[in-house]
Amino acid sequence: MRKVKRILETLDRLYPFDGTCFLNYDKNHPWQLLFATILSAQCTDERVNIITATLFEKFPTLESFAVADIAAIEEIVRPAGFFRNKADHLQQSAQKLLHRFGGQLPHDMDNLTSLNGVGRKTANVVRSHVFNLPSITVDTHVMRVSGKLGLTANKDPVKIEYDLMRILPQTHWIRYNQQIITHGRQICTARNPKCAICELKKECEASK
Repeated sequence: MRKVKRILETLDRLYPFDGTCFLNYDKNHPWQLLFATILSAQCTDERVNIITATLFEKFPTLESFAVADIAAIEEIVRPAGFFRNKADHLQQSAQKLLHRFGGQLPHDMDNLTSLNGVGRKTANVVRSHVFNLPSITVDTHVMRVSGKLGLTANKDPVKIEYDLMRILPQTHWIRYNQQIITHGRQICTARNPKCAICELKKECEASK
């Protein structure tokens, strides 16, 4: 598909892929990325990074999360919103990782989504950054920009994921995540998109 090829070539030129993860975590403790992504639901990455700096200092291991007073977790994650649910998800996920997976983070979709608070988006973030497995993460930027580019007509994140999997070469799945999120934050913003300077304007269905 020529249009897809043009879009990917433009994205590669504008945003050379460097494997950036927008959430901070210790690569020696990959479960931290899982927990940070759980917290990122309806919360900015910037705020999550502030929260996790304190959270992972207070609870440095899965064991410490598993036995913690839930109120102590709630107090730290409160700024992320929905803090009671999120604190509960973190603690139950820690317990499951310890008891079902021997403290190791699983890499397959079914096992990841069996953890509390983990949907396909969160699982795909982990699969991409921790295991380098080709995965498409559908967040609000990927939903919005992909729709504007005419790469999907769906509104459901799972359907959008499968649409993109069908038309994008697998070698671009991870980089597409990073590139579209960056473009969505810098140029194709939800409010007042900078269409005049957008180098994808010719491909954009919305601009037409």
